[in-house]
Amino acid sequence: MSDIRFDGRVAIITGAGAGLGRSHALALAARGAKVVVNDLGGAVDGTGGSISAAQAVVNEIEAKGGEAIAHGANVTKADEVADMVDSTMKKWGRVDILVNNAGILRDKSFAKMSLEDFRAVLDVHVMGAATCTKAVWDIMREANYGRVVMTSSSSGIYGNFGQSNYGAAKMGLVGFMNVLHLEGAKNNIRVNALSPTARTRMTEGLIPEEALKLMTVESVTAGLVYLVSEDAPSRTVLCAGAGGYAATRIYETDGIFLPPAEQTPENVAKHFAQILDPKGQEPYEQGGQQTMKFIAKAAEAAGVKLG
Repeated sequence: MSDIRFDGRVAIITGAGAGLGRSHALALAARGAKVVVNDLGGAVDGTGGSISAAQAVVNEIEAKGGEAIAHGANVTKADEVADMVDSTMKKWGRVDILVNNAGILRDKSFAKMSLEDFRAVLDVHVMGAATCTKAVWDIMREANYGRVVMTSSSSGIYGNFGQSNYGAAKMGLVGFMNVLHLEGAKNNIRVNALSPTARTRMTEGLIPEEALKLMTVESVTAGLVYLVSEDAPSRTVLCAGAGGYAATRIYETDGIFLPPAEQTPENVAKHFAQILDPKGQEPYEQGGQQTMKFIAKAAEAAGVKLG
C-alpha cells in the first residue's frame, strides 16, 4: 500500500494549539498538507485566549519545511470563522479538509451543573462544528471534494458520570455526521467521526500516570489521518487510543409487531425481551429504513401487499 499523502491539499484544524489538534496538524503537514492551525488559546473550560499556541505549532511546521498559518477564530462566532476561511482561500484558494477538534470541558454532575455550563459546552462542540462546517461546505461542494471529521467521544456514545453536557454534545456530533454523510455524498464529501482517548489536558488527573504513558496523541492521529485521506470511508465512528482501533456502529434490533388490539404498554413490557433480541439486527443508513421496516411488519400481519 502506498503512503497516504496530502500534497496540494489544504486542511483547517480547530483547537490545534495543543494536544490532539497539534498532533493532527503536525502529521498532516508532514504528509504534504498546507495547514490552518486554529486555536482560541483558552483554558480547558474555554476561558481566556491567545494566538501564541497556534503560532507555536505553525513555527514547528515551518521549521520542518511545511506550510501553515495560524488563526485565533472562536469557532462559535460565525464572523471570525468566516474570516479564517476567507484568509485560507486568499492564501491557498481551496479547503479540502476540516477537522472539528476544538472543545471545552465543564464537568459537574447534572444536579450541580448550571444551564450556562451545559449550554457553553454544546455551543463549542456542536455549534462550533456546525459553524466551521457551514463555512467550508459550499467550497467543498463546488470542488466536488471534501473530508470532514467530527470529534466525538465515548462519553457521549456510552456515557460518563459528570459529563452530561459533554456527552450530549459528543453524541450530537454523531447525528450531525450521519446527515452530512448523506447530503455530501453526491459531491464526494466524506464525513466521519473520531472517538479518541489520549493523554491531553482534558485527561490529566483523571487516569493513572502509567496508563497515560500508553495513551499517545500520535496513536489517535494515525486514525484521523486515514479518515481525511483520499480513500477515506464515510459515516464511520473510528475509536482510537493507546494503539487500539475500533468502530462504533449503531444497530437496530428486528423487533416485534403487535396488532392494534394488543398495542398496549403492558404488551410492550411483556415482549420486551423479544424487542431487545439482537438476532437479525441491522445498521441502517437512513431513518426512513426504520419506518419501512415497521410498515412492512404491519402490512404482512394485515395481509396487505406493498408496491
